Amino acid sequence: MPAVAALPVQFAALEPFVTAWALPSENARSAKRWASHAEDFRRFYDAMLPRMPEVLAYLDEFPLHGLPAEARPLYHLALAFAESAAHVELYGGANKVPNSFDQARFMAAHGERTD
Repeated sequence: MPAVAALPVQFAALEPFVTAWALPSENARSAKRWASHAEDFRRFYDAMLPRMPEVLAYLDEFPLHGLPAEARPLYHLALAFAESAAHVELYGGANKVPNSFDQARFMAAHGERTD
């Protein structure tokens, strides 16, 4: 696996989450969500939520297809947060969506894309 780029200096406190959560494809982020536990979601959520306005303001400085290397892991963290917040806010930390179809039945058409 290639080395993960460091986050911009103002987001250094989020570095502990990069390896596990800053995954470049939808399929990889989904696999992480399905394998996570309530404590994983809660630690990530609690670290990211108060920083999201600053994260989004920073990312908004760049065109989506022109993110500098140091911004890409931050962008992937933001995606992972958006995709996993419901597990804390709505599902009580469950890694599955209650009363729904098994996630294995859904295939993301472009789930391996990293752009």
